[in-house]
Amino acid sequence: MVRRKKLLSGVLLLSGMLCTGRVMAQQWLYKQAAVPIEYRVKDLLGRMTIEEKVGQLCCPLGWEMYTKTGKNEVTVSELYKKKMAEAPVGSFWAVLRADPWTQKTLETGLSPELSAKALNALQKYAVEETRLGIPVLFAEECPHGHMAIGTTVFPTALSAASTWNEGLMLKMGEAIALEARLQGANIGYGPVLDVAREPRWSRMEETFGEDPVLTTIMGVAMMKGMQGKVQNDGKHLYATLKHFAAYGVPESGHNGSRANCGMRQLLSEYLPPFRKAVKEGAGTLMTSYNAIDGVPCTANKELLTDVLRNQWGFKGFVYSDLISIEGIVGMRAAKDNKEAAVKALKAGLDMDLGGNAFGKNLKKAYEEGLITMADLDRAVGNVLRLKFQMGLFENPYVSPELAKKLVHSKEHKELARQVAREGVVLLKNEGVLPLSKHIGHLAVIGPNADEMYNQLGDYTAPQVREEVATVLDGIRAAVSESTRVTYVKGCAVRDTTATDIPAAVAAAQKADAVVLVVGGSSARDFKTKYISTGAATVSEDAKTLPDMDCGEGFDRSSLRLLGDQEKLISAVASTGKPLVVVYIQGRTMNMNLAAEKAQALLTAWYPGEQGGMGIADILFGDYSPAGRLPVSVPRSEGQLPVFYSQGTQRDYVESKGTPLYAFGYGLSYTRFTYSGLELQKGTEMETLQTVACTVTNTGNRDGEEVVQLYIGDKVASVSQPPLLLKAFQRIFLKKGESRQVIFHLKKDDLGIYDSEMNYVVEPGEFKVMVGAASNDIRLEGEFVL
Repeated sequence: MVRRKKLLSGVLLLSGMLCTGRVMAQQWLYKQAAVPIEYRVKDLLGRMTIEEKVGQLCCPLGWEMYTKTGKNEVTVSELYKKKMAEAPVGSFWAVLRADPWTQKTLETGLSPELSAKALNALQKYAVEETRLGIPVLFAEECPHGHMAIGTTVFPTALSAASTWNEGLMLKMGEAIALEARLQGANIGYGPVLDVAREPRWSRMEETFGEDPVLTTIMGVAMMKGMQGKVQNDGKHLYATLKHFAAYGVPESGHNGSRANCGMRQLLSEYLPPFRKAVKEGAGTLMTSYNAIDGVPCTANKELLTDVLRNQWGFKGFVYSDLISIEGIVGMRAAKDNKEAAVKALKAGLDMDLGGNAFGKNLKKAYEEGLITMADLDRAVGNVLRLKFQMGLFENPYVSPELAKKLVHSKEHKELARQVAREGVVLLKNEGVLPLSKHIGHLAVIGPNADEMYNQLGDYTAPQVREEVATVLDGIRAAVSESTRVTYVKGCAVRDTTATDIPAAVAAAQKADAVVLVVGGSSARDFKTKYISTGAATVSEDAKTLPDMDCGEGFDRSSLRLLGDQEKLISAVASTGKPLVVVYIQGRTMNMNLAAEKAQALLTAWYPGEQGGMGIADILFGDYSPAGRLPVSVPRSEGQLPVFYSQGTQRDYVESKGTPLYAFGYGLSYTRFTYSGLELQKGTEMETLQTVACTVTNTGNRDGEEVVQLYIGDKVASVSQPPLLLKAFQRIFLKKGESRQVIFHLKKDDLGIYDSEMNYVVEPGEFKVMVGAASNDIRLEGEFVL
């Protein structure tokens, strides 16, 4: 009876809207904003040809879709017209992307104002010049800022994760989304939610580190900032979660290699960030290049349908990664691209990034009975639904004037600086920091001291030099007029043909202190060759090696500093002058030599366009460091994988089993004590246990502490790690101030997948550990459920 009443109510509602539609100049149902979205989706599907449906599932590369016609004018390209005539395309990827792969430079690319004009022109053509007038979804790379000319470059995710600041990630996500949306983008690729435990892998920089809880909290905050509460307000867009799944633990460290993990580990450690993001309303998701247990992730029905949609209730749509459908053939899991396309579609994939696998094969597959119209309608419906939800049929255009005014605003630059300084991790300090701004003579040395692109990370567009603050820039801006600053590069990151260590030593000998900036680089150049996915190829043919040792495609077999950097560290340290070593890097590198030789050691990862200012804030004491490691720093490659939840590892014959620096570790310019651990059973419906303690700033200056809560399930039905991060809080305390910190443990914090793969909270004893790092536990207790 209830079902009949609902059906009758729906029919009456639809009839009323149809009548309204006749009044509205016989407008088709899908074009009426007052009609519920599901009716609009169904109506539009019913009007589409099979070619139009297949077109909606294709996302070709976009940077050839516009043509600059003057200094401040842009129009659609002939290639765009051709693609839209063949079958109107559902989405374009990276129309505004600028980098050596796309061959878009500061001169040939687009300013924010021109970008808005370009996407308006493309959208106008889709709406007015195609049969059904379906607007396009423009997807842009947004992992640490919109990858387009003139936007704000924030620190990469590994640097952002080091802030352990959830609220800051929300603000960063909001800023990234605003800049991309103002230029016409509807979808932003990011955040990357891969749990990364393989530093040889070239893409560790894109992740929030080794821990599923830290990744979940930071990544979901960024996603929520990008999406907002609604996506049709002109300020937000849909985020694309990357990469589904277990992409951050590739065999041998090779990008895209298979992941060796069982279903329990997958569900317990690698999928929780995605599950939480889906629960919070993530709009889109991207599959990964790898396979799990022999099944390519792009054709994994268990992941894409059973888990993602049926168990988690995902309502958005799923992109392939670029040509990852064709990659199924490369894995020998399909005989040709047609079979791969069929497998991917039936597994639950919706949108083909690249477009050729679906575009050239799905119609024929349908005609041969390999797929059904229901398969197509499911995927197309998922895509159309987001277009309706974003209001693109009613408001497809953006304001070029607002893009010109608000992109790369002063507020966003200040936010980038804040993320940078909060993400700097102080690893060692023997009293040399903070430096005096009135120091007489300071030597700034090293390959990463004044190379702007080396501090920006992968997925970064060309930059105007004046908009990027290097470490040298930051130091010069911070010191007094009386301070002399001498800069010597010393050596390159990789190349050894222009090394000048004697000049570096001479500068150090004359100085009162030295800041030596080393590390790696994900800076792409126009000499590097790229494969079809955009990943760089490693080549030794060039006479002068580029600095790039990280970034997609640059996997490493070693974690040592390349080129003559270790020689430079040893030589400068031999002068006996106070030495501060700063690492700018995209992965955890070998720091043994620097840890031994330097009086102070910091890592800033890739700190973004304002990184030099943020680092200077730390060096000269304008900000007390509070960054904490989101990954463990290994002593050698032979330890890998090394991550904190393994617990205490036995020593090797030739070295210790512990990491050089542990997950969660980081120093401050002040001191904090922990006391008064309190454990109480939860009094709220969802809270199972409350953990509280008091933290006091006992040092002589104000500062921030990251209070970390770890749990150990003492006995369970299946093996459990000895300690797992469950919550954290970054708090500010004035000197002498105390504050009680309270944590609420819920089902998701204490649940496990039992021997029958049921997600349960088992009764038993739990160990509670609260402290300043995974290896610096200050308070311990136990509770029983």
